[in-house]
Amino acid sequence: MGADRDVEALVSAVEALRAQVEAAGLPLDVPGRDAAETTRRRLLGQLDDYVLPRLRSLDAPLLAVVGGSTGAGKSTLVNSVVGEPVSRSGVLRPTTTSPVLVHHPDDGHWFEGDRVLPGLARLSGHDTGEDQPGTVRLTASAALPSGLALLDAPDIDSVVSANRELANQLLAAADLWIFVTTAARYADAVPWDLLRTASERGTAVAIVLDRVPPEAVDEIRPHLASMLREQGLSTSPIFSVPEVALEDGRLPAWTFTRLRDWLQALAGDARARDIVVSQTLRGAVASLGSRADELATASRAQDAAAAALAAAAQESFDLARRRVSDGMTDGTLLRGEVLARWQEFVGTGEFFKQVESTIARWRDRISAAIKGTPAPVDTLGEALHTGVAALVLANLEAATSDTARAWRRMPGGPAVLASGDGLGATTSASTAGVERLVRAWQGEVFDLVRTEGQGRRTNARVAAYGVNAIGLFLMLVAFAQTGGLVGAEVGIAGGTAILAQRVLEAIFGDQAVRDMAAKARDRLLTLVDELYDDERARFTAALAEHTAPQDQASRIESAATRLARVAS
Repeated sequence: MGADRDVEALVSAVEALRAQVEAAGLPLDVPGRDAAETTRRRLLGQLDDYVLPRLRSLDAPLLAVVGGSTGAGKSTLVNSVVGEPVSRSGVLRPTTTSPVLVHHPDDGHWFEGDRVLPGLARLSGHDTGEDQPGTVRLTASAALPSGLALLDAPDIDSVVSANRELANQLLAAADLWIFVTTAARYADAVPWDLLRTASERGTAVAIVLDRVPPEAVDEIRPHLASMLREQGLSTSPIFSVPEVALEDGRLPAWTFTRLRDWLQALAGDARARDIVVSQTLRGAVASLGSRADELATASRAQDAAAAALAAAAQESFDLARRRVSDGMTDGTLLRGEVLARWQEFVGTGEFFKQVESTIARWRDRISAAIKGTPAPVDTLGEALHTGVAALVLANLEAATSDTARAWRRMPGGPAVLASGDGLGATTSASTAGVERLVRAWQGEVFDLVRTEGQGRRTNARVAAYGVNAIGLFLMLVAFAQTGGLVGAEVGIAGGTAILAQRVLEAIFGDQAVRDMAAKARDRLLTLVDELYDDERARFTAALAEHTAPQDQASRIESAATRLARVAS
Protein backbone atom coordinates (compact mmCIF):
# COMPACT_ATOMS: atom_id res chain seq x y z
CA MET A 1 0.00 0.00 0.00
CA GLY A 2 2.88 2.34 0.74
CA ALA A 3 4.23 1.93 -2.79
CA ASP A 4 0.78 2.54 -4.22
CA ARG A 5 0.49 5.76 -2.22
CA ASP A 6 3.93 6.85 -3.47
CA VAL A 7 2.85 6.29 -7.07
CA GLU A 8 -0.43 8.14 -6.46
CA ALA A 9 1.46 11.09 -4.98
CA LEU A 10 3.83 11.10 -7.94
CA VAL A 11 0.96 10.99 -10.42
CA SER A 12 -0.70 13.87 -8.60
CA ALA A 13 2.49 15.95 -8.69
CA VAL A 14 3.06 15.23 -12.39
CA GLU A 15 -0.56 16.11 -13.17
CA ALA A 16 -0.15 19.40 -11.31
CA LEU A 17 2.96 20.24 -13.34
CA ARG A 18 1.20 19.25 -16.54
CA ALA A 19 -1.66 21.63 -15.75
CA GLN A 20 0.78 24.51 -15.38
CA VAL A 21 2.66 23.61 -18.57
CA GLU A 22 -0.59 23.39 -20.53
CA ALA A 23 -1.83 26.73 -19.16
CA ALA A 24 1.49 28.45 -19.88
CA GLY A 25 1.47 31.01 -22.65
CA LEU A 26 4.35 32.74 -24.43
CA PRO A 27 2.44 35.31 -26.47
CA LEU A 28 5.08 38.02 -26.84
CA ASP A 29 7.51 37.57 -29.72
CA VAL A 30 10.71 38.00 -27.70
CA PRO A 31 14.14 36.42 -28.29
CA GLY A 32 14.09 32.74 -27.34
CA ARG A 33 10.30 32.47 -27.54
CA ASP A 34 10.31 29.90 -30.36
CA ALA A 35 12.80 27.64 -28.57
CA ALA A 36 10.82 27.93 -25.32
CA GLU A 37 7.59 27.10 -27.15
CA THR A 38 9.25 24.00 -28.58
CA THR A 39 10.36 23.03 -25.08
CA ARG A 40 6.82 23.54 -23.81
CA ARG A 41 5.27 21.53 -26.63
CA ARG A 42 7.69 18.64 -26.24
CA LEU A 43 7.43 18.68 -22.46
CA LEU A 44 3.66 18.50 -22.67
CA GLY A 45 3.96 15.75 -25.28
CA GLN A 46 6.21 13.59 -23.14
CA LEU A 47 3.94 14.05 -20.14
CA ASP A 48 0.93 12.94 -22.16
CA ASP A 49 2.63 10.33 -24.33
CA TYR A 50 4.82 8.66 -21.76
CA VAL A 51 5.20 9.84 -18.16
CA LEU A 52 1.55 9.89 -17.10
CA PRO A 53 0.50 6.79 -19.12
CA ARG A 54 3.42 4.81 -17.74
CA LEU A 55 2.87 5.94 -14.14
CA ARG A 56 -0.79 5.00 -14.39
CA SER A 57 -0.01 1.61 -15.99
CA LEU A 58 3.29 0.31 -14.66
CA ASP A 59 2.41 -3.22 -15.78
CA ALA A 60 1.72 -2.27 -19.42
CA PRO A 61 3.92 -3.85 -22.12
CA LEU A 62 7.34 -2.37 -22.72
CA LEU A 63 7.23 -0.05 -25.73
CA ALA A 64 10.42 -0.12 -27.80
CA VAL A 65 10.60 2.61 -30.43
CA VAL A 66 12.79 1.79 -33.41
CA GLY A 67 14.30 5.05 -34.63
CA GLY A 68 17.16 6.24 -36.73
CA SER A 69 18.33 8.04 -39.83
CA THR A 70 16.97 7.88 -43.33
CA GLY A 71 17.69 4.57 -45.03
CA ALA A 72 19.15 2.94 -41.92
CA GLY A 73 16.91 -0.10 -42.38
CA LYS A 74 14.47 0.41 -39.48
CA SER A 75 11.39 -0.98 -41.24
CA THR A 76 13.37 -3.89 -42.67
CA LEU A 77 14.61 -4.71 -39.17
CA VAL A 78 11.09 -4.60 -37.69
CA ASN A 79 9.71 -6.78 -40.48
CA SER A 80 12.57 -9.21 -39.98
CA VAL A 81 12.09 -9.47 -36.20
CA VAL A 82 8.33 -9.96 -36.59
CA GLY A 83 8.74 -12.32 -39.54
CA GLU A 84 6.22 -10.64 -41.81
CA PRO A 85 5.89 -7.30 -43.67
CA VAL A 86 4.15 -5.24 -41.01
CA SER A 87 5.89 -1.98 -41.95
CA ARG A 88 6.47 -0.78 -45.49
CA SER A 89 10.08 -0.59 -46.61
CA GLY A 90 11.70 0.37 -49.89
CA VAL A 91 14.09 2.68 -51.69
CA LEU A 92 11.75 5.68 -51.82
CA ARG A 93 12.29 8.16 -48.95
CA PRO A 94 10.65 8.60 -46.61
CA THR A 95 9.04 5.16 -46.55
CA THR A 96 7.61 5.33 -43.03
CA THR A 97 5.42 8.43 -42.88
CA SER A 98 3.02 7.19 -40.21
CA PRO A 99 4.25 5.08 -37.30
CA VAL A 100 3.48 1.37 -37.13
CA LEU A 101 3.04 -0.21 -33.69
CA VAL A 102 3.35 -4.01 -33.59
CA HIS A 103 2.10 -5.86 -30.50
CA HIS A 104 1.09 -9.34 -29.38
CA PRO A 105 -2.65 -10.00 -29.94
CA ASP A 106 -3.21 -10.29 -26.19
CA ASP A 107 -1.75 -6.83 -25.61
CA GLY A 108 -4.00 -4.93 -28.02
CA HIS A 109 -6.12 -3.35 -25.29
CA TRP A 110 -3.08 -1.45 -23.99
CA PHE A 111 -2.75 0.47 -27.26
CA GLU A 112 -6.21 0.66 -28.81
CA GLY A 113 -7.32 3.52 -26.57
CA ASP A 114 -5.53 6.79 -25.91
CA ARG A 115 -3.35 5.54 -23.06
CA VAL A 116 -0.23 6.36 -25.06
CA LEU A 117 0.12 8.79 -27.97
CA PRO A 118 -3.37 10.21 -27.39
CA GLY A 119 -2.93 12.73 -30.19
CA LEU A 120 -2.68 10.06 -32.90
CA ALA A 121 -5.73 8.39 -34.43
CA ARG A 122 -5.68 4.58 -34.53
CA LEU A 123 -5.66 2.48 -37.69
CA SER A 124 -5.54 -1.31 -37.82
CA GLY A 125 -4.17 -3.96 -40.15
CA HIS A 126 -1.09 -3.96 -42.37
CA ASP A 127 0.58 -0.86 -43.79
CA THR A 128 -0.83 0.01 -47.23
CA GLY A 129 1.27 3.11 -47.81
CA GLU A 130 -1.84 5.31 -47.76
CA ASP A 131 -1.88 6.28 -44.09
CA GLN A 132 -2.68 9.88 -43.30
CA PRO A 133 -0.60 12.16 -41.05
CA GLY A 134 -1.62 12.13 -37.41
CA THR A 135 -2.27 8.37 -37.30
CA VAL A 136 -0.60 5.30 -35.80
CA ARG A 137 -1.22 1.87 -37.33
CA LEU A 138 -1.73 -0.98 -34.85
CA THR A 139 -0.70 -4.40 -36.06
CA ALA A 140 -1.11 -7.56 -33.99
CA SER A 141 1.46 -10.32 -34.43
CA ALA A 142 1.92 -13.52 -32.45
CA ALA A 143 5.59 -13.42 -33.50
CA LEU A 144 6.16 -10.83 -30.79
CA PRO A 145 6.04 -12.11 -27.22
CA SER A 146 3.43 -10.64 -24.89
CA GLY A 147 4.83 -7.80 -22.82
CA LEU A 148 6.75 -6.17 -25.69
CA ALA A 149 5.65 -3.83 -28.48
CA LEU A 150 7.74 -2.44 -31.33
CA LEU A 151 7.02 0.94 -32.91
CA ASP A 152 8.60 1.77 -36.26
CA ALA A 153 9.10 5.56 -36.27
CA PRO A 154 9.69 8.02 -39.14
CA ASP A 155 13.24 9.13 -39.93
CA ILE A 156 14.80 11.49 -37.41
CA ASP A 157 16.42 13.40 -40.29
CA SER A 158 13.50 13.21 -42.71
CA VAL A 159 13.22 15.87 -45.38
CA VAL A 160 9.64 16.31 -44.16
CA SER A 161 9.64 18.48 -41.02
CA ALA A 162 6.40 16.90 -39.73
CA ASN A 163 8.08 13.49 -39.85
CA ARG A 164 11.07 14.76 -37.90
CA GLU A 165 8.80 16.25 -35.25
CA LEU A 166 6.79 13.05 -35.02
CA ALA A 167 9.96 10.99 -34.70
CA ASN A 168 11.04 13.13 -31.74
CA GLN A 169 7.59 12.74 -30.18
CA LEU A 170 7.65 8.96 -30.53
CA LEU A 171 11.14 8.64 -29.10
CA ALA A 172 9.99 10.65 -26.08
CA ALA A 173 7.14 8.13 -25.64
CA ALA A 174 9.45 5.11 -25.54
CA ASP A 175 10.45 2.88 -22.64
CA LEU A 176 13.36 1.84 -24.80
CA TRP A 177 15.02 3.40 -27.83
CA ILE A 178 16.31 0.91 -30.39
CA PHE A 179 18.53 3.19 -32.38
CA VAL A 180 19.32 1.93 -35.85
CA THR A 181 22.30 3.33 -37.71
CA THR A 182 24.70 2.08 -40.35
CA ALA A 183 28.40 1.50 -40.63
CA ALA A 184 28.57 4.45 -42.99
CA ARG A 185 26.53 6.91 -40.89
CA TYR A 186 26.92 5.96 -37.24
CA ALA A 187 28.91 9.15 -36.49
CA ASP A 188 26.40 11.57 -38.09
CA ALA A 189 25.50 14.61 -35.98
CA VAL A 190 21.68 14.28 -35.94
CA PRO A 191 21.54 10.83 -34.29
CA TRP A 192 24.04 11.89 -31.67
CA ASP A 193 22.03 14.97 -30.79
CA LEU A 194 19.14 12.67 -29.95
CA LEU A 195 21.37 10.17 -28.17
CA ARG A 196 22.67 13.00 -25.96
CA THR A 197 19.05 13.86 -25.18
CA ALA A 198 18.43 10.22 -24.27
CA SER A 199 21.44 10.25 -21.98
CA GLU A 200 20.34 13.48 -20.29
CA ARG A 201 16.88 12.03 -19.67
CA GLY A 202 18.13 8.64 -18.52
CA THR A 203 16.33 6.81 -21.33
CA ALA A 204 17.25 3.15 -21.91
CA VAL A 205 18.94 2.81 -25.30
CA ALA A 206 20.03 -0.10 -27.47
CA ILE A 207 22.06 0.42 -30.65
CA VAL A 208 21.69 -1.61 -33.83
CA LEU A 209 24.68 -1.13 -36.14
CA ASP A 210 23.27 -2.17 -39.49
CA ARG A 211 24.92 -3.09 -42.78
CA VAL A 212 28.37 -3.62 -41.33
CA PRO A 213 30.92 -5.08 -43.75
CA PRO A 214 32.35 -8.18 -42.03
CA GLU A 215 35.91 -6.89 -42.37
CA ALA A 216 34.98 -3.59 -40.63
CA VAL A 217 33.23 -4.95 -37.52
CA ASP A 218 36.37 -5.05 -35.37
CA GLU A 219 37.14 -1.43 -36.25
CA ILE A 220 33.69 0.19 -36.14
CA ARG A 221 32.21 -1.49 -33.07
CA PRO A 222 34.95 -0.35 -30.60
CA HIS A 223 34.78 3.18 -31.99
CA LEU A 224 31.01 3.28 -31.57
CA ALA A 225 31.32 1.92 -28.01
CA SER A 226 33.82 4.69 -27.23
CA MET A 227 31.44 7.34 -28.54
CA LEU A 228 28.63 5.92 -26.41
CA ARG A 229 30.81 6.06 -23.30
CA GLU A 230 31.57 9.72 -23.96
CA GLN A 231 27.83 10.43 -23.97
CA GLY A 232 27.14 8.50 -20.75
CA LEU A 233 25.63 5.52 -22.58
CA SER A 234 28.27 2.93 -21.77
CA THR A 235 25.66 0.38 -20.64
CA SER A 236 23.75 0.52 -23.92
CA PRO A 237 24.05 -2.82 -25.75
CA ILE A 238 25.28 -2.81 -29.35
CA PHE A 239 23.92 -5.30 -31.87
CA SER A 240 25.73 -5.65 -35.17
CA VAL A 241 23.91 -6.70 -38.32
CA PRO A 242 26.23 -7.65 -41.19
CA GLU A 243 25.78 -6.40 -44.70
CA VAL A 244 23.97 -9.22 -46.48
CA ALA A 245 21.48 -9.72 -49.28
CA LEU A 246 17.85 -9.61 -48.17
CA GLU A 247 15.64 -12.67 -48.45
CA ASP A 248 12.12 -11.80 -49.56
CA GLY A 249 12.70 -8.24 -48.31
CA ARG A 250 13.88 -9.37 -44.88
CA LEU A 251 17.17 -10.08 -43.14
CA PRO A 252 18.27 -13.69 -42.77
CA ALA A 253 17.37 -14.87 -39.26
CA TRP A 254 21.00 -15.54 -38.27
CA THR A 255 21.95 -11.86 -38.73
CA PHE A 256 19.74 -10.57 -35.91
CA THR A 257 19.49 -13.62 -33.61
CA ARG A 258 21.22 -11.85 -30.72
CA LEU A 259 18.85 -8.84 -30.93
CA ARG A 260 15.77 -11.06 -31.16
CA ASP A 261 16.86 -13.18 -28.19
CA TRP A 262 17.52 -10.04 -26.13
CA LEU A 263 14.06 -8.63 -26.91
CA GLN A 264 12.38 -11.94 -26.08
CA ALA A 265 14.28 -12.09 -22.80
CA LEU A 266 13.08 -8.60 -21.93
CA ALA A 267 9.49 -9.54 -22.70
CA GLY A 268 9.68 -12.79 -20.74
CA ASP A 269 11.50 -11.49 -17.68
CA ALA A 270 9.27 -9.16 -15.68
CA ARG A 271 12.15 -8.03 -13.51
CA ALA A 272 14.36 -7.16 -16.49
CA ARG A 273 11.46 -5.34 -18.10
CA ASP A 274 10.82 -3.41 -14.89
CA ILE A 275 14.47 -2.36 -14.74
CA VAL A 276 14.30 -0.86 -18.24
CA VAL A 277 10.97 0.84 -17.57
CA SER A 278 12.12 2.18 -14.19
CA GLN A 279 15.35 3.57 -15.68
CA THR A 280 13.54 5.46 -18.41
CA LEU A 281 10.69 6.59 -16.18
CA ARG A 282 13.01 7.87 -13.47
CA GLY A 283 15.08 9.68 -16.06
CA ALA A 284 12.03 11.23 -17.68
CA VAL A 285 10.64 12.42 -14.33
CA ALA A 286 14.03 13.79 -13.29
CA SER A 287 14.33 15.73 -16.56
CA LEU A 288 10.98 17.45 -16.06
CA GLY A 289 12.42 19.88 -13.53
CA SER A 290 15.11 21.35 -15.78
CA ARG A 291 12.73 21.70 -18.70
CA ALA A 292 10.13 23.29 -16.45
CA ASP A 293 12.85 25.73 -15.34
CA GLU A 294 13.46 26.62 -19.01
CA LEU A 295 9.77 27.36 -19.39
CA ALA A 296 9.73 29.42 -16.19
CA THR A 297 12.75 31.41 -17.39
CA ALA A 298 11.00 32.07 -20.70
CA SER A 299 7.91 33.15 -18.76
CA ARG A 300 9.96 35.66 -16.79
CA ALA A 301 11.36 37.00 -20.05
CA GLN A 302 7.76 37.46 -21.19
CA ASP A 303 6.94 39.32 -17.97
CA ALA A 304 10.00 41.53 -18.31
CA ALA A 305 9.18 42.40 -21.92
CA ALA A 306 5.56 43.18 -21.06
CA ALA A 307 6.64 45.35 -18.12
CA ALA A 308 9.11 47.22 -20.34
CA LEU A 309 6.43 47.90 -22.95
CA ALA A 310 3.98 49.08 -20.31
CA ALA A 311 6.65 51.31 -18.77
CA ALA A 312 7.47 52.84 -22.16
CA ALA A 313 3.81 53.75 -22.67
CA GLN A 314 3.58 55.14 -19.14
CA GLU A 315 6.71 57.23 -19.66
CA SER A 316 5.42 58.70 -22.93
CA PHE A 317 2.09 59.70 -21.44
CA ASP A 318 3.68 61.00 -18.22
CA LEU A 319 5.93 63.19 -20.34
CA ALA A 320 2.91 64.44 -22.26
CA ARG A 321 1.17 65.28 -19.00
CA ARG A 322 4.20 67.23 -17.77
CA ARG A 323 4.29 69.15 -21.03
CA VAL A 324 0.65 70.10 -20.63
CA SER A 325 1.37 71.23 -17.06
CA ASP A 326 4.33 73.29 -18.25
CA GLY A 327 2.30 74.73 -21.11
CA MET A 328 -0.33 75.92 -18.64
CA THR A 329 2.16 78.00 -16.68
CA ASP A 330 4.90 79.07 -19.10
CA GLY A 331 2.86 81.59 -21.05
CA THR A 332 2.18 79.29 -24.00
CA LEU A 333 -1.57 79.70 -23.66
CA LEU A 334 -1.29 83.51 -23.63
CA ARG A 335 0.31 83.71 -27.05
CA GLY A 336 -1.18 84.34 -30.45
CA GLU A 337 -4.95 84.26 -30.77
CA VAL A 338 -5.64 84.40 -27.03
CA LEU A 339 -3.47 87.46 -26.61
CA ALA A 340 -5.04 89.19 -29.60
CA ARG A 341 -8.58 88.47 -28.44
CA TRP A 342 -7.73 89.66 -24.92
CA GLN A 343 -6.38 92.95 -26.23
CA GLU A 344 -9.51 93.47 -28.30
CA PHE A 345 -11.64 92.61 -25.33
CA VAL A 346 -10.07 95.06 -22.87
CA GLY A 347 -9.75 97.68 -25.62
CA THR A 348 -13.54 98.07 -25.85
CA GLY A 349 -13.82 99.57 -22.41
CA GLU A 350 -17.25 97.97 -22.06
CA PHE A 351 -16.18 95.56 -19.38
CA PHE A 352 -14.53 98.15 -17.15
CA LYS A 353 -17.15 100.81 -16.86
CA GLN A 354 -17.57 100.04 -13.15
CA VAL A 355 -14.03 98.95 -12.30
CA GLU A 356 -11.96 101.01 -9.82
CA SER A 357 -9.67 103.65 -11.27
CA THR A 358 -6.51 101.72 -10.29
CA ILE A 359 -7.64 98.73 -12.35
CA ALA A 360 -8.64 101.05 -15.16
CA ARG A 361 -5.12 102.40 -15.30
CA TRP A 362 -3.81 98.85 -15.88
CA ARG A 363 -6.41 98.53 -18.59
CA ASP A 364 -5.22 101.74 -20.21
CA ARG A 365 -1.60 100.56 -20.30
CA ILE A 366 -2.50 97.48 -22.29
CA SER A 367 -5.13 99.01 -24.54
CA ALA A 368 -2.68 101.78 -25.41
CA ALA A 369 -0.30 99.18 -26.78
CA ILE A 370 -2.67 98.06 -29.48
CA LYS A 371 -5.62 99.39 -31.40
CA GLY A 372 -8.36 96.94 -32.25
CA THR A 373 -11.96 96.50 -33.06
CA PRO A 374 -14.22 95.70 -30.11
CA ALA A 375 -14.94 91.97 -29.82
CA PRO A 376 -17.50 90.12 -27.72
CA VAL A 377 -16.54 87.98 -24.75
CA ASP A 378 -17.30 84.82 -26.75
CA THR A 379 -14.34 85.52 -29.02
CA LEU A 380 -11.89 85.43 -26.10
CA GLY A 381 -13.57 82.30 -24.73
CA GLU A 382 -13.26 80.56 -28.10
CA ALA A 383 -9.61 81.51 -28.36
CA LEU A 384 -8.92 80.11 -24.90
CA HIS A 385 -10.85 76.94 -25.78
CA THR A 386 -8.86 76.49 -28.97
CA GLY A 387 -5.53 77.13 -27.23
CA VAL A 388 -6.17 74.65 -24.42
CA ALA A 389 -7.49 72.02 -26.84
CA ALA A 390 -4.46 72.43 -29.10
CA LEU A 391 -2.09 72.03 -26.13
CA VAL A 392 -3.83 68.87 -24.88
CA LEU A 393 -4.24 67.31 -28.32
CA ALA A 394 -0.68 68.03 -29.50
CA ASN A 395 0.78 66.30 -26.47
CA LEU A 396 -1.70 63.44 -26.76
CA GLU A 397 -0.56 62.88 -30.34
CA ALA A 398 3.06 63.08 -29.21
CA ALA A 399 2.47 60.50 -26.46
CA THR A 400 0.77 58.16 -28.93
CA SER A 401 3.48 58.42 -31.56
CA ASP A 402 6.29 58.25 -28.98
CA THR A 403 4.82 55.06 -27.52
CA ALA A 404 4.44 53.47 -30.96
CA ARG A 405 8.00 54.48 -31.90
CA ALA A 406 9.39 53.01 -28.67
CA TRP A 407 7.44 49.77 -29.06
CA ARG A 408 8.71 49.24 -32.59
CA ARG A 409 12.24 49.11 -31.17
CA MET A 410 11.42 46.83 -28.23
CA PRO A 411 11.11 43.02 -28.00
CA GLY A 412 7.53 41.98 -28.62
CA GLY A 413 6.39 45.52 -29.44
CA PRO A 414 5.94 45.35 -33.23
CA ALA A 415 3.55 42.39 -33.07
CA VAL A 416 1.45 44.08 -30.37
CA LEU A 417 1.25 47.27 -32.42
CA ALA A 418 0.23 45.32 -35.50
CA SER A 419 -2.56 43.59 -33.59
CA GLY A 420 -4.15 46.85 -32.41
CA ASP A 421 -6.51 48.98 -34.46
CA GLY A 422 -4.60 52.15 -35.30
CA LEU A 423 -2.47 52.15 -32.17
CA GLY A 424 0.15 54.35 -33.79
CA ALA A 425 -2.11 57.40 -34.13
CA THR A 426 -4.86 59.23 -32.29
CA THR A 427 -8.41 58.57 -33.42
CA SER A 428 -11.32 60.85 -34.24
CA ALA A 429 -12.80 59.75 -30.93
CA SER A 430 -9.65 61.02 -29.20
CA THR A 431 -9.97 64.41 -30.85
CA ALA A 432 -13.61 64.59 -29.85
CA GLY A 433 -12.62 63.63 -26.33
CA VAL A 434 -10.25 66.60 -26.15
CA GLU A 435 -13.02 68.96 -27.24
CA ARG A 436 -15.34 67.56 -24.58
CA LEU A 437 -12.63 67.85 -21.96
CA VAL A 438 -12.05 71.58 -22.62
CA ARG A 439 -15.75 72.38 -22.66
CA ALA A 440 -16.22 70.48 -19.42
CA TRP A 441 -13.30 72.28 -17.81
CA GLN A 442 -14.54 75.71 -18.86
CA GLY A 443 -17.95 74.83 -17.47
CA GLU A 444 -16.39 73.83 -14.17
CA VAL A 445 -14.46 77.12 -14.02
CA PHE A 446 -17.72 79.03 -14.51
CA ASP A 447 -19.28 76.93 -11.75
CA LEU A 448 -16.32 77.74 -9.52
CA VAL A 449 -16.92 81.46 -10.08
CA ARG A 450 -20.60 81.04 -9.20
CA THR A 451 -19.76 79.09 -6.05
CA GLU A 452 -17.16 81.59 -4.86
CA GLY A 453 -19.48 84.53 -5.67
CA GLN A 454 -22.37 83.41 -3.47
CA GLY A 455 -21.89 86.16 -0.89
CA ARG A 456 -24.29 89.10 -1.30
CA ARG A 457 -21.64 91.70 -2.09
CA THR A 458 -19.50 89.38 -4.21
CA ASN A 459 -22.52 88.04 -6.01
CA ALA A 460 -23.51 91.56 -7.02
CA ARG A 461 -20.08 92.28 -8.44
CA VAL A 462 -19.97 89.00 -10.36
CA ALA A 463 -23.44 89.70 -11.70
CA ALA A 464 -22.37 93.18 -12.77
CA TYR A 465 -19.40 91.88 -14.79
CA GLY A 466 -20.87 88.57 -15.96
CA VAL A 467 -19.97 85.02 -14.88
CA ASN A 468 -18.45 84.13 -18.24
CA ALA A 469 -16.20 87.18 -18.30
CA ILE A 470 -15.02 86.57 -14.71
CA GLY A 471 -14.46 82.91 -15.58
CA LEU A 472 -12.30 83.86 -18.55
CA PHE A 473 -10.28 86.17 -16.29
CA LEU A 474 -9.75 83.28 -13.90
CA MET A 475 -8.51 81.09 -16.77
CA LEU A 476 -6.05 83.79 -17.79
CA VAL A 477 -4.73 84.08 -14.24
CA ALA A 478 -4.44 80.30 -14.02
CA PHE A 479 -2.18 80.34 -17.09
CA ALA A 480 -0.26 83.52 -16.17
CA GLN A 481 3.37 82.52 -15.87
CA THR A 482 5.37 84.20 -18.63
CA GLY A 483 8.57 82.16 -18.66
CA GLY A 484 7.91 80.94 -22.19
CA LEU A 485 7.32 84.35 -23.77
CA VAL A 486 9.87 86.62 -25.36
CA GLY A 487 10.29 90.27 -26.33
CA ALA A 488 7.24 92.49 -26.30
CA GLU A 489 5.03 89.48 -25.47
CA VAL A 490 6.36 89.46 -21.92
CA GLY A 491 5.19 92.96 -21.08
CA ILE A 492 1.86 92.55 -22.79
CA ALA A 493 1.08 89.12 -21.32
CA GLY A 494 2.45 90.10 -17.93
CA GLY A 495 0.21 93.14 -17.92
CA THR A 496 -2.65 90.92 -18.98
CA ALA A 497 -2.08 88.67 -16.00
CA ILE A 498 -1.78 91.51 -13.52
CA LEU A 499 -4.81 93.30 -14.85
CA ALA A 500 -6.91 90.14 -14.77
CA GLN A 501 -5.68 89.35 -11.28
CA ARG A 502 -6.48 92.86 -10.02
CA VAL A 503 -10.02 92.56 -11.31
CA LEU A 504 -10.49 89.21 -9.59
CA GLU A 505 -8.88 90.39 -6.35
CA ALA A 506 -11.23 93.34 -6.25
CA ILE A 507 -14.15 90.88 -6.42
CA PHE A 508 -12.94 87.88 -4.37
CA GLY A 509 -9.81 88.92 -2.45
CA ASP A 510 -6.21 87.95 -3.17
CA GLN A 511 -6.12 84.61 -1.29
CA ALA A 512 -9.38 83.46 -2.84
CA VAL A 513 -8.03 84.27 -6.30
CA ARG A 514 -4.87 82.24 -5.68
CA ASP A 515 -6.98 79.32 -4.43
CA MET A 516 -9.38 79.54 -7.37
CA ALA A 517 -6.54 79.64 -9.92
CA ALA A 518 -4.90 76.62 -8.30
CA LYS A 519 -8.20 74.73 -8.36
CA ALA A 520 -8.70 75.58 -12.02
CA ARG A 521 -5.22 74.33 -12.95
CA ASP A 522 -5.53 71.18 -10.84
CA ARG A 523 -8.91 70.36 -12.30
CA LEU A 524 -7.65 70.75 -15.86
CA LEU A 525 -4.71 68.46 -15.10
CA THR A 526 -7.05 65.92 -13.52
CA LEU A 527 -9.20 65.87 -16.65
CA VAL A 528 -6.08 65.57 -18.80
CA ASP A 529 -4.87 62.66 -16.64
CA GLU A 530 -8.18 60.88 -17.13
CA LEU A 531 -8.12 61.42 -20.88
CA TYR A 532 -4.50 60.33 -21.22
CA ASP A 533 -5.15 57.28 -19.04
CA ASP A 534 -7.98 56.30 -21.38
CA GLU A 535 -5.72 56.73 -24.39
CA ARG A 536 -2.89 54.80 -22.78
CA ALA A 537 -5.40 52.06 -22.00
CA ARG A 538 -5.62 51.38 -25.75
CA PHE A 539 -1.98 50.32 -25.62
CA THR A 540 -2.28 48.40 -22.37
CA ALA A 541 -5.38 46.57 -23.64
CA ALA A 542 -3.51 45.45 -26.76
CA LEU A 543 -0.56 44.45 -24.59
CA ALA A 544 -2.84 42.47 -22.27
CA GLU A 545 -3.81 40.30 -25.24
CA HIS A 546 -0.11 39.39 -25.57
CA THR A 547 0.75 38.96 -21.91
CA ALA A 548 1.44 35.66 -20.19
CA PRO A 549 -0.91 34.66 -17.33
CA GLN A 550 -0.12 36.32 -14.03
CA ASP A 551 2.48 34.56 -11.83
CA GLN A 552 2.96 31.92 -14.51
CA ALA A 553 6.67 31.45 -13.83
CA SER A 554 6.27 31.05 -10.07
CA ARG A 555 3.42 28.56 -10.50
CA ILE A 556 5.50 26.44 -12.87
CA GLU A 557 8.43 26.54 -10.46
CA SER A 558 6.22 25.62 -7.50
CA ALA A 559 4.79 22.63 -9.37
CA ALA A 560 8.29 21.50 -10.40
CA THR A 561 9.55 21.86 -6.82
CA ARG A 562 6.67 19.78 -5.51
CA LEU A 563 7.38 17.07 -8.12
CA ALA A 564 11.06 16.99 -7.22
CA ARG A 565 10.17 16.60 -3.54
CA VAL A 566 7.73 13.76 -4.19
CA ALA A 567 10.04 11.99 -6.63
CA SER A 568 13.10 12.11 -4.36
